[in-house]
Amino acid sequence: MRTHGFGFPGKVVSAALVAAALVVGGCATSEHPPAPASAATPEYRYLVGPLDTVNIIVWRNPELSMSVPVRPDGRITTPLVEDLPALGKDPTTLARDIEKALEKYIRDPVVTVIVTNFVGPFNEQIRVIGEATRPQVLPYRQNMTVLDVMIAVGGLTDFADGNNARILRTSEGNKIYSVRLKDLVKRGDVSANVDVKPGDVLVIPESWF
Repeated sequence: MRTHGFGFPGKVVSAALVAAALVVGGCATSEHPPAPASAATPEYRYLVGPLDTVNIIVWRNPELSMSVPVRPDGRITTPLVEDLPALGKDPTTLARDIEKALEKYIRDPVVTVIVTNFVGPFNEQIRVIGEATRPQVLPYRQNMTVLDVMIAVGGLTDFADGNNARILRTSEGNKIYSVRLKDLVKRGDVSANVDVKPGDVLVIPESWF
């Protein structure tokens, strides 16, 4: 039997998350409801996260227009605007905040913010642990499905118990749902494809046989 950790390259997974993953992954004989096929929130809006890149366009002021990274502390710095909080704001809200900051220096600023590199807030990222080919953290996007996630992580390993996989749904108080990844990935059963939600943790256990 192989043993391995649940870490990600360059990432540190919290002890609580690892403990939850072990509990979920070990529930081979327990019953969990299947994940609902449709779970996307129609009104979902992307929120800026650390390490995103935002393109700031200030109308008629090209010297103030540029792409800047969102720092790990969730703030951005541009000419005339220092340490402006960006974390957890949608691009429109961030643009209005930049306009307010620029009002001290230019008349009636008009700002547009476009996110060009997507990481997203920590609590909205999708985490895949266990027997995926490349376990990793993924940015959430609207209408994202388990199939999209499995393509991103390279599918299942030969040791995966894909039909005993679980989704830990943090947005619903860590409710656990079952998903049939083997049927979806290995057998092409599209009825096993379901939506994921921001903050989901996909746990793929190892087969005992």
